Amino acid sequence: MTPHLSRRAFLSASAAAALAPTLLPGTAASAAARAATGRPYASYWYPDSLPSGTPGQGITWRSLKTWRAADDADLPFNTAAVPLAERFTPTPVNDTARAGQARIQSLVSFGPTSSNPSQGAATADYYAPTHWSYVDELVFWGGSSGEGLILAPNAPIVDAAHRHGVPVLGSVFLPPTAFGGQLQWTRDLVQKDSAGHFPIAAKLVDVATAYGFDGWFINAETAGGNSALAADMLGFVKELNSLGTAAGLRIAWYDAMTVSGSVSWQGALNDRNQPFFQAADSMFLDFRWSKSSLASSGQLAQQLGRSRYELWAGVDVEANGWNSSLDWDAIVPENTADVVSLGFYRPEWTRNHLPAGRTPAQFHAADDRFWSGRSLDPAQPDPNDDWRAPALAVADRSTVNKVPFATVFNTGHGLRWYEGGKVTSDAQWNHLGLQDRMPSRQWVVRTSGQRPSVGFDFADAWRGGSSLLVDGALDAPTTLDLYATRLPLTADTVVELTHRADAGSVTVELAVATAEPGGAGEAPPYTYFPVSSGAGWGTSTVRLTGLSGTVHALGVRLTGSGPVRWRLGRLAVRDAATTPAAPAGLRITGADGGNLRFAWQGTPGDVRHYELHRILPDGTRRFLGGTCQTAFHVGGLVPEQGETAARFELRSVGELFTVSTVSTTTHTW
Repeated sequence: MTPHLSRRAFLSASAAAALAPTLLPGTAASAAARAATGRPYASYWYPDSLPSGTPGQGITWRSLKTWRAADDADLPFNTAAVPLAERFTPTPVNDTARAGQARIQSLVSFGPTSSNPSQGAATADYYAPTHWSYVDELVFWGGSSGEGLILAPNAPIVDAAHRHGVPVLGSVFLPPTAFGGQLQWTRDLVQKDSAGHFPIAAKLVDVATAYGFDGWFINAETAGGNSALAADMLGFVKELNSLGTAAGLRIAWYDAMTVSGSVSWQGALNDRNQPFFQAADSMFLDFRWSKSSLASSGQLAQQLGRSRYELWAGVDVEANGWNSSLDWDAIVPENTADVVSLGFYRPEWTRNHLPAGRTPAQFHAADDRFWSGRSLDPAQPDPNDDWRAPALAVADRSTVNKVPFATVFNTGHGLRWYEGGKVTSDAQWNHLGLQDRMPSRQWVVRTSGQRPSVGFDFADAWRGGSSLLVDGALDAPTTLDLYATRLPLTADTVVELTHRADAGSVTVELAVATAEPGGAGEAPPYTYFPVSSGAGWGTSTVRLTGLSGTVHALGVRLTGSGPVRWRLGRLAVRDAATTPAAPAGLRITGADGGNLRFAWQGTPGDVRHYELHRILPDGTRRFLGGTCQTAFHVGGLVPEQGETAARFELRSVGELFTVSTVSTTTHTW
């Protein structure tokens, strides 16, 4: 058994058991009940025919061929709401990261195929990536023979990725026969109708369009095919790409099936898989590549009139993360042009390798090590680090290009929920759709003295679940780069900072650059503005007197004496304060005891997300959850003592984190 297949064994055999929450019976009756009142889950299907027998607990077998958006009761919970943001490439923060060459495709399994919640869950233990600036494409990885083969990504993942300009692909996985793959499922996928068209290709486009994600990753690994089946697969991919292009979608092909119909991983672009590459937008090259095979692959791509960077060289980090042994010069050599792009397989290792009881802070520390390198500073790499971190190879990108812009440094998971510096829910949570636009260079610290530690902290926050914490002895002025931006300045533009000193004495200045650095690896030409400080959380409003044009970079400069703990809870750039309109039509669309489904009408204008609270009998507001969608599920509610009806309030939250007036509803117990 090859290592490649052992990874599939992990997906097929253990993912549901290891990662799934409490499961519900997998019967048709229970599926109907869930559709009416129960918790919504991410969608998954077989192409057409279903396995023989009975599905396991928590699994619902579905055929994509019979799917219709009008019949999909969970569609409002699963449809992404954030459009794909436009990106720009600032001057690289070091002289090794290159723009316009290799990019990164990231294949991530966020959860099991079945019973994967649509809108987050009551745990902070979740893969919440923040280094989006290096990723060009995210693949929602998964699928198994016993659950389903075609996976649509969760809406929160798409919303977070889109906020950072990253397209998200669903996955089509035809498993190896050793792990339950059936050649009939391949035939189902590429079946033709009486007119010679591929109905499943049209369904895949319909799903991506209805759900709001960006395309499909096709992975055909079921052995036993022949050249006729390969010809049908090629026709299917061509039609899928043609239909997808018209809908703004992209298609990626995995290096597995060849033109003979056999499954033979090449680790290269060659005459055995070239037609599939030409039919798709990109191809993931299996891990069997070599330096020479990647060089020849890049040359062949260019001979075909394609970019060599549309080939992703597979880098398997599932087992060893940054300890993986890799010939980096075969992909991203230090002294010559990049050969092809990088395809990271399962970078969620940064979470999974940590022991039980891991915390969000531990995860983010590991994730920073993976993406930024051992120095944790892409501007000052460790020359002895064997891991060539993405921040040292590919140029970062940003989407912070219009006003208003604001962040509360919310990573999309937390141990509690905060509003105005106060806890409004003490329950753990995750929901990536609530993640802010993250700093694109984590963490660049410019000082002639000792470098403090910098990172997301979950012990306290101004809003959401986290804040940015700087901790250390500031024995020299220290500038922290935060955001690369393209923000137009007007006479009314101000910057707001909500911050707090937990220990030590610190002087804070806002750092603003209205031009790019002189060259790669150089510091932005900052102008510094004093920021007022006080006891506890405080908000300072800074007018950018004397500046004009466009803001290219934002940061803070800290000057202290001795040990300092300083946290930043909010950063905002605005011309005027705006408040969104209240959502309308809040109602409960399904109820089963304390399990409720809510729906409302979307609010036009500058709305970032919605937040739902329960009003307790004593008047206390308890945060139940937030979402970018116009539907939300809450489970496990119980009456308070003496309560005959539960009261709920829904608010719209704007880009500046201002909140609307409320829309209300009640539920009688």
